[in-house]
Amino acid sequence: MPNLSKKLDRQLRQAIAHFWRARGDQSARQGLESDADRGDRRAVTGGKHLDGFLELLATLLQEAGLERSHIYWHKNTELPGWYRAEKNWDLLVVADSRLIAVIEFKSQVGSFGNNFNNRSEEAMGSATDLWAAYENGAFQPSERPWLGYFMLLEDSTKVLKSVKVRQPHFKVFPQFTTASYLERYSQLLMRMLRTRLYDSACLLLSPRDRGLSGEYREPNPELNFTKFIASLFAKAASVAQTQPPGPTAPPAIEQPST
Repeated sequence: MPNLSKKLDRQLRQAIAHFWRARGDQSARQGLESDADRGDRRAVTGGKHLDGFLELLATLLQEAGLERSHIYWHKNTELPGWYRAEKNWDLLVVADSRLIAVIEFKSQVGSFGNNFNNRSEEAMGSATDLWAAYENGAFQPSERPWLGYFMLLEDSTKVLKSVKVRQPHFKVFPQFTTASYLERYSQLLMRMLRTRLYDSACLLLSPRDRGLSGEYREPNPELNFTKFIASLFAKAASVAQTQPPGPTAPPAIEQPST
């Protein structure tokens, strides 16, 4: 992918601007409240604020050589689990009856104390369930799929401030003793990568007041968007080169020049 970082930066800023614009539109339609957190919950229930990222990844997967008909979001995104019947994922790639890639997208704006543990447990549990299902033959004849996790956090003083821990019986690991919510998320994603719960992860920060212009930053170089996409692109390109198109696949889409 020539000029990967420059190209992705432009596309990523567009997706981030869409995220904040969609949140604002949803809050306006559903009625703003004086309590900021209530307004945030109302915006999240609209479910469209992450569509810019979904569309961006679908476009990049096509550029890697996959058919658009192999990429699923919003519909037909259920996969069987091992500890539960099924889970609805955010984006799937299924080509020639083989599960190629699975991606979970999450965001958090405000309410960090209430939601961090929920996000952590969900991320770990979903991956554990997926791999247990895979090991027990749920996705045959698939090889090991690529699993990715994307997180966008509001860039604010609350996410950067040290969080007190309670240790009534045993000491927490030292990395968490005075860690902020940003540092906790970074630790979570890095540890999930090291234990191979996920193949790649991305952590972005974007401020509420300047997000409409697409502003963002990447606090951990190991979790930046370029590395995330490069890993996914490599998986998609290898599949496109080694697997013939399915019998009902449409003609290949002409690739844009880069």
